[in-house]
Amino acid sequence: MKKAPDTFVIIFSIIVLAALLTRVIPGGKYEKVAVDGKEWVDPASFHHVESQPQGVGAILTAPIRGVVDAALIIGFVLIVGGAFGIFQKSGAVDAGIAHLVRLHDHSDFLKWATIPLFMILFSLAGAVFGMSEELIPFVLIFIPLAIRLGYDSIAGVAVPFVGAGAGFAGAFLNPFTVGIAQGMAEIPLFSGIGYRLIVWTITTTIAILYVMRYAQKVKVSPQLSVCFDMDEVKREEHAQDDLHSEQGLDMQHRLTLILFALGMLVLVFGVLEFGWYIEEIAALFFALGIFIALVGRLSISEMTGSFVDGAKDLVSTALLIGFARGILLISQDGQIIDTMLFALSQWVGKFHPILASAWMFLVQTFINFFIPSGSGQAALTMPIMAPLADLVGVSRQTAVLAFQFGDGFSNLIIPTSAVTMGVLTIAKISWTQWARWIYPLMLIFMLTSVLLLIPPYFIQW
Repeated sequence: MKKAPDTFVIIFSIIVLAALLTRVIPGGKYEKVAVDGKEWVDPASFHHVESQPQGVGAILTAPIRGVVDAALIIGFVLIVGGAFGIFQKSGAVDAGIAHLVRLHDHSDFLKWATIPLFMILFSLAGAVFGMSEELIPFVLIFIPLAIRLGYDSIAGVAVPFVGAGAGFAGAFLNPFTVGIAQGMAEIPLFSGIGYRLIVWTITTTIAILYVMRYAQKVKVSPQLSVCFDMDEVKREEHAQDDLHSEQGLDMQHRLTLILFALGMLVLVFGVLEFGWYIEEIAALFFALGIFIALVGRLSISEMTGSFVDGAKDLVSTALLIGFARGILLISQDGQIIDTMLFALSQWVGKFHPILASAWMFLVQTFINFFIPSGSGQAALTMPIMAPLADLVGVSRQTAVLAFQFGDGFSNLIIPTSAVTMGVLTIAKISWTQWARWIYPLMLIFMLTSVLLLIPPYFIQW
Protein backbone atom coordinates (compact mmCIF):
# COMPACT_ATOMS: atom_id res chain seq x y z
CA MET A 1 0.00 0.00 0.00
CA LYS A 2 1.31 3.45 -0.89
CA LYS A 3 2.41 5.38 2.17
CA ALA A 4 0.64 8.69 2.83
CA PRO A 5 2.81 11.83 2.81
CA ASP A 6 4.13 13.04 6.14
CA THR A 7 2.10 15.76 7.85
CA PHE A 8 5.02 18.20 7.70
CA VAL A 9 5.22 17.63 3.94
CA ILE A 10 1.50 18.39 3.61
CA ILE A 11 1.78 21.62 5.60
CA PHE A 12 4.87 22.81 3.73
CA SER A 13 3.13 22.04 0.42
CA ILE A 14 0.25 24.30 1.49
CA ILE A 15 2.77 27.04 2.33
CA VAL A 16 4.11 26.75 -1.23
CA LEU A 17 0.54 26.78 -2.61
CA ALA A 18 -0.31 29.91 -0.61
CA ALA A 19 2.78 31.62 -2.01
CA LEU A 20 1.75 30.67 -5.56
CA LEU A 21 -1.73 32.09 -4.95
CA THR A 22 -0.20 35.45 -4.09
CA ARG A 23 1.09 35.53 -7.68
CA VAL A 24 -2.36 34.83 -9.12
CA ILE A 25 -4.80 36.63 -6.81
CA PRO A 26 -4.53 40.45 -6.85
CA GLY A 27 -3.86 42.25 -3.61
CA GLY A 28 -6.78 43.80 -1.76
CA LYS A 29 -7.60 45.37 1.56
CA TYR A 30 -10.48 46.43 3.79
CA GLU A 31 -9.87 49.50 5.93
CA LYS A 32 -10.48 49.40 9.67
CA VAL A 33 -12.17 52.14 11.67
CA ALA A 34 -12.09 52.73 15.42
CA VAL A 35 -15.47 52.79 17.16
CA ASP A 36 -15.73 52.97 20.96
CA GLY A 37 -12.13 51.91 21.32
CA LYS A 38 -12.55 48.85 19.06
CA GLU A 39 -11.39 48.26 15.50
CA TRP A 40 -14.11 47.40 12.99
CA VAL A 41 -13.77 46.42 9.36
CA ASP A 42 -15.50 48.92 7.07
CA PRO A 43 -17.47 46.69 4.66
CA ALA A 44 -17.60 49.44 2.02
CA SER A 45 -13.87 50.14 2.08
CA PHE A 46 -12.48 47.30 -0.02
CA HIS A 47 -9.97 48.41 -2.59
CA HIS A 48 -7.23 46.77 -4.56
CA VAL A 49 -3.67 47.39 -3.48
CA GLU A 50 -0.35 46.58 -5.09
CA SER A 51 0.17 42.83 -5.20
CA GLN A 52 2.86 41.38 -2.96
CA PRO A 53 3.90 38.07 -4.56
CA GLN A 54 5.67 35.81 -2.08
CA GLY A 55 8.79 34.07 -3.36
CA VAL A 56 11.27 31.42 -2.30
CA GLY A 57 12.61 33.53 0.55
CA ALA A 58 9.13 33.96 2.04
CA ILE A 59 8.45 30.23 1.70
CA LEU A 60 11.68 29.24 3.46
CA THR A 61 11.24 31.76 6.28
CA ALA A 62 7.54 30.97 6.81
CA PRO A 63 8.21 28.10 9.28
CA ILE A 64 10.47 30.12 11.59
CA ARG A 65 8.22 33.18 11.35
CA GLY A 66 5.28 30.92 12.12
CA VAL A 67 7.05 29.56 15.21
CA VAL A 68 7.72 33.11 16.41
CA ASP A 69 4.16 34.27 15.66
CA ALA A 70 2.68 31.22 17.42
CA ALA A 71 5.16 31.37 20.30
CA LEU A 72 2.39 31.70 22.90
CA ILE A 73 0.52 28.56 21.91
CA ILE A 74 3.78 26.66 21.32
CA GLY A 75 4.94 27.58 24.83
CA PHE A 76 1.54 26.51 26.13
CA VAL A 77 1.80 23.10 24.46
CA LEU A 78 5.31 22.47 25.83
CA ILE A 79 4.42 23.51 29.39
CA VAL A 80 1.22 21.45 29.37
CA GLY A 81 3.22 18.53 28.01
CA GLY A 82 5.70 18.95 30.85
CA ALA A 83 2.92 19.09 33.45
CA PHE A 84 1.40 15.90 32.03
CA GLY A 85 4.82 14.28 32.13
CA ILE A 86 4.76 14.84 35.91
CA PHE A 87 1.16 13.63 36.07
CA GLN A 88 2.15 10.47 34.22
CA LYS A 89 5.19 9.93 36.46
CA SER A 90 2.98 10.02 39.55
CA GLY A 91 1.32 6.78 38.40
CA ALA A 92 -2.14 8.23 38.97
CA VAL A 93 -3.02 8.30 35.26
CA ASP A 94 -2.33 4.61 34.69
CA ALA A 95 -3.97 3.61 37.96
CA GLY A 96 -7.02 5.76 37.26
CA ILE A 97 -7.45 4.42 33.73
CA ALA A 98 -7.02 0.82 34.91
CA HIS A 99 -9.67 1.44 37.60
CA LEU A 100 -12.09 2.95 35.06
CA VAL A 101 -11.51 0.02 32.71
CA ARG A 102 -12.39 -2.45 35.50
CA LEU A 103 -15.57 -0.51 36.28
CA HIS A 104 -16.39 -0.41 32.58
CA ASP A 105 -15.97 -4.17 32.21
CA HIS A 106 -18.36 -4.86 35.09
CA SER A 107 -21.08 -2.33 34.25
CA ASP A 108 -23.44 -2.63 31.29
CA PHE A 109 -24.39 1.03 31.79
CA LEU A 110 -20.79 2.26 31.54
CA LYS A 111 -20.18 0.08 28.49
CA TRP A 112 -22.94 1.98 26.73
CA ALA A 113 -22.61 5.42 28.34
CA THR A 114 -18.85 6.11 28.61
CA ILE A 115 -18.46 7.71 25.18
CA PRO A 116 -21.75 9.72 25.23
CA LEU A 117 -21.15 11.07 28.75
CA PHE A 118 -17.62 12.26 28.04
CA MET A 119 -18.56 13.70 24.63
CA ILE A 120 -21.47 15.64 26.14
CA LEU A 121 -19.10 17.12 28.73
CA PHE A 122 -16.60 18.18 26.05
CA SER A 123 -19.39 19.50 23.84
CA LEU A 124 -20.68 21.64 26.70
CA ALA A 125 -17.15 22.94 27.21
CA GLY A 126 -17.00 23.92 23.54
CA ALA A 127 -20.47 25.49 23.61
CA VAL A 128 -20.08 27.42 26.86
CA PHE A 129 -16.49 28.66 27.03
CA GLY A 130 -15.12 27.74 23.62
CA MET A 131 -12.79 24.89 24.58
CA SER A 132 -10.12 24.66 21.91
CA GLU A 133 -6.43 24.67 22.89
CA GLU A 134 -7.53 23.51 26.35
CA LEU A 135 -8.54 20.10 24.99
CA ILE A 136 -4.99 19.19 23.90
CA PRO A 137 -3.97 17.74 27.30
CA PHE A 138 -7.05 15.50 27.43
CA VAL A 139 -5.95 13.68 24.29
CA LEU A 140 -3.01 12.36 26.34
CA ILE A 141 -5.53 10.71 28.68
CA PHE A 142 -8.23 9.55 26.29
CA ILE A 143 -6.01 7.72 23.81
CA PRO A 144 -4.72 5.18 26.37
CA LEU A 145 -8.22 4.99 27.89
CA ALA A 146 -9.80 4.24 24.51
CA ILE A 147 -7.23 1.58 23.67
CA ARG A 148 -7.69 -0.16 27.01
CA LEU A 149 -11.45 -0.12 26.51
CA GLY A 150 -10.94 -2.00 23.25
CA TYR A 151 -11.23 0.95 20.85
CA ASP A 152 -8.37 2.74 19.05
CA SER A 153 -6.42 6.00 18.94
CA ILE A 154 -8.94 7.58 16.53
CA ALA A 155 -11.71 7.05 19.09
CA GLY A 156 -9.42 8.40 21.82
CA VAL A 157 -8.91 11.60 19.85
CA ALA A 158 -12.53 11.83 18.73
CA VAL A 159 -14.11 11.82 22.20
CA PRO A 160 -12.53 15.13 23.35
CA PHE A 161 -11.78 16.68 19.93
CA VAL A 162 -14.97 15.93 17.98
CA GLY A 163 -17.02 16.37 21.16
CA ALA A 164 -15.65 19.86 21.81
CA GLY A 165 -15.73 20.66 18.08
CA ALA A 166 -19.41 19.84 17.75
CA GLY A 167 -20.17 22.00 20.78
CA PHE A 168 -17.97 24.81 19.45
CA ALA A 169 -19.76 24.86 16.09
CA GLY A 170 -23.23 24.64 17.65
CA ALA A 171 -22.37 26.92 20.57
CA PHE A 172 -25.01 28.85 22.46
CA LEU A 173 -22.80 30.84 24.87
CA ASN A 174 -19.26 30.70 23.42
CA PRO A 175 -17.87 34.22 24.02
CA PHE A 176 -15.13 33.78 21.40
CA THR A 177 -17.52 33.04 18.52
CA VAL A 178 -21.16 33.80 19.36
CA GLY A 179 -20.28 36.71 21.63
CA ILE A 180 -17.83 38.44 19.26
CA ALA A 181 -19.88 37.70 16.11
CA GLN A 182 -23.09 39.06 17.64
CA GLY A 183 -21.22 42.13 18.84
CA MET A 184 -19.86 42.71 15.34
CA ALA A 185 -23.35 42.14 13.88
CA GLU A 186 -24.79 44.63 16.40
CA ILE A 187 -27.42 42.30 17.82
CA PRO A 188 -28.02 41.62 21.56
CA LEU A 189 -25.34 39.48 23.18
CA PHE A 190 -26.27 35.77 23.35
CA SER A 191 -29.72 36.44 21.88
CA GLY A 192 -31.48 33.67 19.97
CA ILE A 193 -30.29 31.09 22.50
CA GLY A 194 -33.44 28.95 22.16
CA TYR A 195 -32.75 27.91 18.57
CA ARG A 196 -29.03 27.59 19.31
CA LEU A 197 -29.80 25.07 22.06
CA ILE A 198 -31.68 23.00 19.47
CA VAL A 199 -28.72 23.30 17.10
CA TRP A 200 -26.28 22.25 19.84
CA THR A 201 -28.39 19.20 20.70
CA ILE A 202 -28.52 18.08 17.06
CA THR A 203 -24.81 18.59 16.31
CA THR A 204 -23.74 16.88 19.55
CA THR A 205 -26.05 13.92 18.93
CA ILE A 206 -24.67 13.46 15.41
CA ALA A 207 -21.08 13.54 16.73
CA ILE A 208 -21.83 10.99 19.47
CA LEU A 209 -23.60 8.56 17.15
CA TYR A 210 -20.79 8.73 14.58
CA VAL A 211 -18.03 8.11 17.16
CA MET A 212 -19.99 5.37 18.96
CA ARG A 213 -20.71 3.53 15.71
CA TYR A 214 -17.04 3.57 14.77
CA ALA A 215 -15.83 2.65 18.27
CA GLN A 216 -18.14 -0.36 18.46
CA LYS A 217 -17.12 -1.48 14.98
CA VAL A 218 -13.42 -1.34 15.93
CA LYS A 219 -14.05 -3.13 19.21
CA VAL A 220 -15.63 -6.05 17.34
CA SER A 221 -13.07 -6.05 14.50
CA PRO A 222 -9.87 -4.20 15.52
CA GLN A 223 -8.39 -4.70 12.03
CA LEU A 224 -10.92 -2.16 10.69
CA SER A 225 -9.11 0.62 12.58
CA VAL A 226 -7.31 3.11 10.34
CA CYS A 227 -4.36 2.99 12.76
CA PHE A 228 -4.42 -0.72 13.67
CA ASP A 229 -0.66 -1.40 13.36
CA MET A 230 0.30 1.61 15.47
CA ASP A 231 -2.24 0.74 18.15
CA GLU A 232 -0.99 -2.83 18.41
CA VAL A 233 2.29 -1.41 19.72
CA LYS A 234 0.40 0.83 22.13
CA ARG A 235 -1.65 -2.10 23.40
CA GLU A 236 1.52 -3.97 24.31
CA GLU A 237 2.85 -0.92 26.14
CA HIS A 238 -0.41 -0.41 28.03
CA ALA A 239 -0.55 -4.10 28.93
CA GLN A 240 2.73 -3.58 30.78
CA ASP A 241 1.30 -0.48 32.48
CA ASP A 242 -1.75 -2.45 33.59
CA LEU A 243 0.48 -5.03 35.28
CA HIS A 244 1.82 -2.24 37.47
CA SER A 245 -1.68 -0.90 38.16
CA GLU A 246 -3.37 -4.09 39.28
CA GLN A 247 -3.12 -3.11 42.93
CA GLY A 248 -5.76 -0.45 42.20
CA LEU A 249 -6.01 3.15 43.28
CA ASP A 250 -4.18 3.93 46.50
CA MET A 251 -4.76 7.09 48.53
CA GLN A 252 -1.88 8.90 46.87
CA HIS A 253 -3.34 8.23 43.42
CA ARG A 254 -6.80 9.34 44.55
CA LEU A 255 -5.46 12.61 45.96
CA THR A 256 -3.56 13.24 42.73
CA LEU A 257 -6.65 12.65 40.59
CA ILE A 258 -8.76 14.85 42.86
CA LEU A 259 -6.13 17.58 42.58
CA PHE A 260 -6.21 17.33 38.78
CA ALA A 261 -10.04 17.46 38.75
CA LEU A 262 -9.97 20.56 40.96
CA GLY A 263 -7.47 22.10 38.58
CA MET A 264 -9.87 21.56 35.67
CA LEU A 265 -12.68 23.23 37.65
CA VAL A 266 -10.39 26.19 38.31
CA LEU A 267 -9.65 26.32 34.58
CA VAL A 268 -13.36 26.50 33.68
CA PHE A 269 -14.01 29.12 36.38
CA GLY A 270 -11.03 31.20 35.28
CA VAL A 271 -12.08 31.19 31.63
CA LEU A 272 -15.71 32.05 32.35
CA GLU A 273 -15.23 34.49 35.23
CA PHE A 274 -11.91 36.18 34.46
CA GLY A 275 -11.44 35.59 30.73
CA TRP A 276 -8.31 33.47 31.12
CA TYR A 277 -6.50 32.60 27.94
CA ILE A 278 -3.31 30.77 27.04
CA GLU A 279 -0.92 32.49 29.47
CA GLU A 280 -3.12 31.99 32.52
CA ILE A 281 -4.03 28.41 31.57
CA ALA A 282 -0.37 27.53 31.02
CA ALA A 283 0.43 28.97 34.46
CA LEU A 284 -2.34 26.85 35.97
CA PHE A 285 -0.93 23.66 34.44
CA PHE A 286 2.58 24.59 35.56
CA ALA A 287 1.37 25.06 39.14
CA LEU A 288 -0.67 21.86 38.85
CA GLY A 289 2.45 19.96 37.84
CA ILE A 290 4.30 21.20 40.92
CA PHE A 291 1.47 20.28 43.30
CA ILE A 292 1.06 16.85 41.68
CA ALA A 293 4.78 16.23 42.18
CA LEU A 294 4.43 17.12 45.86
CA VAL A 295 1.35 14.95 46.38
CA GLY A 296 2.93 12.12 44.39
CA ARG A 297 6.08 12.40 46.50
CA LEU A 298 8.37 12.81 43.52
CA SER A 299 11.94 13.91 44.11
CA ILE A 300 13.25 17.13 42.57
CA SER A 301 15.15 15.17 39.92
CA GLU A 302 12.08 13.01 39.14
CA MET A 303 9.88 16.10 38.85
CA THR A 304 12.24 18.05 36.56
CA GLY A 305 13.13 14.96 34.52
CA SER A 306 9.52 14.01 33.90
CA PHE A 307 8.66 17.64 33.06
CA VAL A 308 11.40 17.76 30.42
CA ASP A 309 10.41 14.34 29.05
CA GLY A 310 6.77 15.40 28.81
CA ALA A 311 7.69 18.60 26.96
CA LYS A 312 10.08 16.66 24.71
CA ASP A 313 7.23 14.40 23.58
CA LEU A 314 5.40 17.44 22.19
CA VAL A 315 8.27 19.10 20.33
CA SER A 316 7.00 17.82 16.96
CA THR A 317 3.55 19.16 17.87
CA ALA A 318 5.04 22.57 18.63
CA LEU A 319 6.94 22.65 15.33
CA LEU A 320 3.86 21.66 13.37
CA ILE A 321 1.90 24.51 14.96
CA GLY A 322 4.60 26.92 13.78
CA PHE A 323 4.54 25.50 10.25
CA ALA A 324 0.74 25.84 10.12
CA ARG A 325 0.92 29.46 11.26
CA GLY A 326 3.33 30.13 8.39
CA ILE A 327 0.47 29.58 5.92
CA LEU A 328 -1.47 32.45 7.47
CA LEU A 329 1.57 34.73 7.40
CA ILE A 330 2.22 34.03 3.70
CA SER A 331 -1.43 34.80 2.89
CA GLN A 332 -1.43 38.00 4.96
CA ASP A 333 1.83 39.27 3.51
CA GLY A 334 0.55 38.54 0.02
CA GLN A 335 -2.59 40.67 0.71
CA ILE A 336 -4.90 37.98 -0.71
CA ILE A 337 -7.26 37.17 2.21
CA ASP A 338 -9.37 40.33 1.91
CA THR A 339 -9.50 39.93 -1.87
CA MET A 340 -10.86 36.39 -1.56
CA LEU A 341 -13.42 37.47 1.04
CA PHE A 342 -14.62 40.34 -1.13
CA ALA A 343 -14.94 38.16 -4.23
CA LEU A 344 -16.82 35.42 -2.38
CA SER A 345 -19.16 37.84 -0.60
CA GLN A 346 -20.27 39.35 -3.94
CA TRP A 347 -21.98 36.06 -4.78
CA VAL A 348 -24.22 36.13 -1.70
CA GLY A 349 -26.55 38.74 -3.16
CA LYS A 350 -27.25 36.62 -6.24
CA PHE A 351 -29.35 34.03 -4.35
CA HIS A 352 -32.68 33.60 -2.55
CA PRO A 353 -32.27 34.23 1.22
CA ILE A 354 -32.21 30.49 2.01
CA LEU A 355 -29.52 29.84 -0.57
CA ALA A 356 -27.72 33.04 0.45
CA SER A 357 -27.40 31.79 4.04
CA ALA A 358 -25.97 28.49 2.73
CA TRP A 359 -23.49 30.45 0.60
CA MET A 360 -22.48 32.47 3.68
CA PHE A 361 -21.73 29.19 5.44
CA LEU A 362 -19.54 28.05 2.52
CA VAL A 363 -17.73 31.40 2.42
CA GLN A 364 -16.98 31.19 6.16
CA THR A 365 -15.74 27.62 5.71
CA PHE A 366 -13.36 28.70 2.95
CA ILE A 367 -12.05 31.71 4.88
CA ASN A 368 -11.49 29.54 7.94
CA PHE A 369 -8.84 27.61 6.01
CA PHE A 370 -6.75 30.78 6.01
CA ILE A 371 -7.89 32.21 9.37
CA PRO A 372 -8.53 29.24 11.71
CA SER A 373 -9.40 31.50 14.62
CA GLY A 374 -12.98 32.02 15.73
CA SER A 375 -12.48 35.51 17.13
CA GLY A 376 -10.17 36.56 14.27
CA GLN A 377 -12.55 35.34 11.60
CA ALA A 378 -15.54 36.97 13.32
CA ALA A 379 -13.73 40.31 13.47
CA LEU A 380 -12.89 40.13 9.76
CA THR A 381 -16.04 38.68 8.21
CA MET A 382 -19.03 39.72 10.34
CA PRO A 383 -18.79 43.48 9.62
CA ILE A 384 -19.09 42.47 5.96
CA MET A 385 -21.62 39.65 6.25
CA ALA A 386 -24.02 41.43 8.66
CA PRO A 387 -24.97 44.39 6.40
CA LEU A 388 -24.85 42.07 3.39
CA ALA A 389 -27.40 39.84 5.15
CA ASP A 390 -29.75 42.83 5.48
CA LEU A 391 -29.58 43.46 1.74
CA VAL A 392 -30.47 39.87 0.73
CA GLY A 393 -33.17 39.20 3.36
CA VAL A 394 -31.12 37.02 5.69
CA SER A 395 -31.42 37.82 9.41
CA ARG A 396 -28.25 38.81 11.24
CA GLN A 397 -28.80 35.94 13.68
CA THR A 398 -28.68 33.58 10.72
CA ALA A 399 -25.51 35.24 9.46
CA VAL A 400 -23.92 34.62 12.86
CA LEU A 401 -25.05 30.98 12.79
CA ALA A 402 -23.58 30.55 9.30
CA PHE A 403 -20.30 31.92 10.67
CA GLN A 404 -20.42 29.48 13.61
CA PHE A 405 -20.92 26.51 11.31
CA GLY A 406 -18.26 27.60 8.83
CA ASP A 407 -15.69 28.31 11.51
CA GLY A 408 -16.51 25.43 13.85
CA PHE A 409 -16.97 22.30 11.77
CA SER A 410 -14.09 22.90 9.37
CA ASN A 411 -11.72 23.21 12.35
CA LEU A 412 -12.08 19.45 12.75
CA ILE A 413 -10.22 18.75 9.51
CA ILE A 414 -8.30 21.72 8.10
CA PRO A 415 -4.52 21.23 8.28
CA THR A 416 -4.01 24.96 8.90
CA SER A 417 -5.52 24.71 12.39
CA ALA A 418 -2.87 24.62 15.11
CA VAL A 419 -5.19 22.71 17.44
CA THR A 420 -6.09 20.09 14.82
CA MET A 421 -2.48 19.44 13.86
CA GLY A 422 -1.36 19.56 17.48
CA VAL A 423 -3.91 16.96 18.54
CA LEU A 424 -3.05 14.64 15.65
CA THR A 425 0.68 14.94 16.26
CA ILE A 426 0.24 14.07 19.92
CA ALA A 427 -1.81 11.04 18.87
CA LYS A 428 0.77 10.11 16.19
CA ILE A 429 -2.04 10.01 13.66
CA SER A 430 -1.26 11.42 10.22
CA TRP A 431 -3.53 14.07 8.78
CA THR A 432 -4.38 11.78 5.88
CA GLN A 433 -5.47 8.99 8.27
CA TRP A 434 -7.63 11.46 10.19
CA ALA A 435 -9.11 12.97 7.03
CA ARG A 436 -10.02 9.51 5.73
CA TRP A 437 -11.86 8.78 8.98
CA ILE A 438 -13.64 12.08 9.49
CA TYR A 439 -14.65 13.12 5.98
CA PRO A 440 -18.02 11.25 6.10
CA LEU A 441 -18.81 13.09 9.34
CA MET A 442 -17.78 16.39 7.71
CA LEU A 443 -20.22 15.75 4.85
CA ILE A 444 -22.97 15.00 7.38
CA PHE A 445 -22.16 18.18 9.31
CA MET A 446 -22.16 20.27 6.12
CA LEU A 447 -25.55 18.92 5.04
CA THR A 448 -26.90 19.43 8.58
CA SER A 449 -25.58 23.01 8.59
CA VAL A 450 -27.39 23.85 5.37
CA LEU A 451 -30.62 22.31 6.68
CA LEU A 452 -30.38 24.08 10.05
CA LEU A 453 -30.00 27.43 8.26
CA ILE A 454 -33.44 27.00 6.65
CA PRO A 455 -35.86 27.21 9.66
CA PRO A 456 -34.63 30.70 10.74
CA TYR A 457 -36.00 32.11 7.46
CA PHE A 458 -39.49 30.77 8.17
CA ILE A 459 -39.63 31.52 11.92
CA GLN A 460 -38.10 34.99 11.38
CA TRP A 461 -35.37 34.24 13.89
